[in-house]
Amino acid sequence: MSAFKDVVQFEISGVQYALDIQIAREIVEMIPITPVPRAPDHIAGIINLRGEITNILNLNQLMGLSASGTAENGKIIVLVPEAANGSNLGLIVDDVRSVLQVSEEDIDMMDGSVSKEAYVKGIIKSGRDNSGNKALIIWIDISKILSDILTDKNN
Repeated sequence: MSAFKDVVQFEISGVQYALDIQIAREIVEMIPITPVPRAPDHIAGIINLRGEITNILNLNQLMGLSASGTAENGKIIVLVPEAANGSNLGLIVDDVRSVLQVSEEDIDMMDGSVSKEAYVKGIIKSGRDNSGNKALIIWIDISKILSDILTDKNN
């Protein structure tokens, strides 16, 4: 009997990604973001989310992707504080597609052979795309992305 993984499926620049559901606290509609002077490119700014100051990151910048246009369905995935060393942190994505329960049989885990620098935990094969093939969803390693940011900041 195979185990299942729960992930949040989202989109950036037309590509499907996923992250572990356990680190997502909530998903909120895009709201105005206050820029922070002299902040690195990956920091979009801050928002006041129900009285809590929350840092907002450009996920496409963090992953080295080209900047996506402002999506009309833009969302912010707010992470649990434990995922970001106790900080309130949100990630900008173009759209959130769904919450998926994926069988381990449908996940090709990355073994480091692609690149030790890649932020990919695995590739999820889910549903069908327009040509009838299994659609591919890139399962990103948010913990690795955040630990790299925090490490860079301390150097």
